[in-house]
Amino acid sequence: MNLKTQGWLLCGMAICLLSVSCTTIEIEPEAQIEATSPEPRDGEWWESRHEEKLAQVRRGNIDLVMIGDSITHGWENDGKEVWDEYYASRKPVNLGYGGDRTEHVIWRLQHGEIDLITPKLAVLMIGTNNTGHRKDDPEKTALGIEHILNEFRTRLPETKILLLAIFPREEHADSRMRKINDGTNKIISKFADNRHVFYLDINHVFLDENGDLPEEIMPDMLHPNANGYKLWAEAMEPAISKLLGEK
Repeated sequence: MNLKTQGWLLCGMAICLLSVSCTTIEIEPEAQIEATSPEPRDGEWWESRHEEKLAQVRRGNIDLVMIGDSITHGWENDGKEVWDEYYASRKPVNLGYGGDRTEHVIWRLQHGEIDLITPKLAVLMIGTNNTGHRKDDPEKTALGIEHILNEFRTRLPETKILLLAIFPREEHADSRMRKINDGTNKIISKFADNRHVFYLDINHVFLDENGDLPEEIMPDMLHPNANGYKLWAEAMEPAISKLLGEK
């Protein structure tokens, strides 16, 4: 074999190796998708809240679980008066943590937050921080939500789950993050089997006739104020009452 032939062979081998390397880099295994990889968060407040919620769960006597991010967390703040009116008598626990994404909820479920309880109903809304923090594709956020549902179904097989559409964010319907959330909602709506998992989209109650999000309901275009929590509770009440088996 002459030097010229050897050179062509080496060049061809290099091209093949480069091609394999590029192909490997482009593939993203599910295990590496952040939205599905259980992860705690740094911060004393987050750890303290986790311990506080574990203690509450261990005391038992819980029929209603609400789990999510800051929007759910806000039932303890701007939404407290509405919470007391609608949910305080229903043996609830609020497992909302400001800033959480799907991977954080998966971690929390795997580390005791729904152990040793048998609630009648869990209300889940999560994903807007996947949109806001990383601009995750709807498919990735939906996969994270599917993992959360699987954790619930494995750990609490008798508990019904009310899966809420991720609330609208940003003022206009054609805003980038609004469209990402809408794309995720389109996917997760198909997770409902109407036996164990039920899907509810109440987003229209927050929007005006043009599809815009008014400051009078969500001043920062993301979190409801007291009026927004009232609209949320009113729109969700028929489903809550039915799934809790109330007359």
